Amino acid sequence: MIPGANKNIALAILIHFSALSMMAIGGGVVALAPDMQRFLVDTHHWITNEAFLTDFTIAQVAPGPNMLFVTLVGLRAAGWLGALAATIGIVLPPALFALAAIRFGARKQSTRLGGILKRALAPLSVGMMIATGWSLTHVAVHGAGDAILCFLTVVALLCTRLNPLWIIALGAVGGVLGWV
Repeated sequence: MIPGANKNIALAILIHFSALSMMAIGGGVVALAPDMQRFLVDTHHWITNEAFLTDFTIAQVAPGPNMLFVTLVGLRAAGWLGALAATIGIVLPPALFALAAIRFGARKQSTRLGGILKRALAPLSVGMMIATGWSLTHVAVHGAGDAILCFLTVVALLCTRLNPLWIIALGAVGGVLGWV
């Protein structure tokens, strides 16, 4: 059930997501999912772990930008005002930063500082993506069967050139048939 629009919750989401959005360097908003989950689920109890994971999954498989899961969790936490606050909080600060960087930083790309920044941001992005995977695994894995399935999925993705959509489809079929 979607709670009614709560201005205080929406404002808290706007402020937190605005600050958080500035840390999505290179990895996109998906890298910020663990902190969003902590903020919405663990700290404030505005939504459940299952609701967060469901919204995240829907956004990952739906066409369009996968960052739109913030709109879904904002909607669950504080109604339409929460959805608007979450979306603005995630989109506006980095967009403004990007505009400023384009305007003032374009001619500094080939400098020594530009090279250092490029090299520093790559491991940061990888680390944030690993943290996201770890956090979501803790929500989705509830027993030995889930852990084995998760492990086999990671192995299949790392060791084959199989498109992840086929693995998702296989998981959906397994779920419908009651195998998973």
